Amino acid sequence: MPSAPPPATQWLLAFVINAVLIALAQRLPLLTRAGWVHAGILGTLLWGSLGWRGWLAVVLYLAMGSTVTRLGIRRKQQQGLAEGRGGRRGPENVWGSAATGAVLALLTTVPGAPAPLLMLGFAASFAAKLADTCGSEIGKRWGRTTVLITTLRPVPPGSEGAISLEGTIASLGGSAVMAAALLVLGLLPTVAAALLVAAVGLVATLIESLIGATLQGRLAWLSNELVNGLQTLIAALLAMGLAPLLEL
Repeated sequence: MPSAPPPATQWLLAFVINAVLIALAQRLPLLTRAGWVHAGILGTLLWGSLGWRGWLAVVLYLAMGSTVTRLGIRRKQQQGLAEGRGGRRGPENVWGSAATGAVLALLTTVPGAPAPLLMLGFAASFAAKLADTCGSEIGKRWGRTTVLITTLRPVPPGSEGAISLEGTIASLGGSAVMAAALLVLGLLPTVAAALLVAAVGLVATLIESLIGATLQGRLAWLSNELVNGLQTLIAALLAMGLAPLLEL
């Protein structure tokens, strides 16, 4: 894991590789044109800070999240529950999901920074976001009973703060898959660290639903993207705060 500022050549390589890949990938129905540009900026930051493993981890997150978003999309479109733009993500979605992780990745390059702890936060932020995507998309399509997290009263699928048993199980699965991928890539040091990341990913997703149920409808400025950013930040802080207590 990085503990010192990477050389200028790594940043140059990061820029060139991401520029070429983004130019080739723009026809894929994953992001808008502006979303691809911002994804290139994010990819450069990640490769420059963490190398190819950190970059690949987020590519895997994007691929898995986009796949889950398209599950049952015709039914969700009929019900008015599908993501706009055919599931394509824009700049606001890119940074709502990845701002926390990008900042933590950059902080690992600061001399003397606690890189292992920052990497736990990095991992937790993306585990939480994949958990959120899996829970939301699968819950909207296959959730049998959707309830408001604060009252447990039935509400329509897709409501802010709504949860379902199926969606919650999917959230745990998404968080666990992302943690496992990060472990395999060597970005998490132990199975215990991966279990912590998977757990806080689910917890942060439930907290995000609580924020949606209690605050999002009352505060006009609290957009979905800001809530996503808060969720990833909460996950990162939980992981970094619990790790020393658990002696990870």
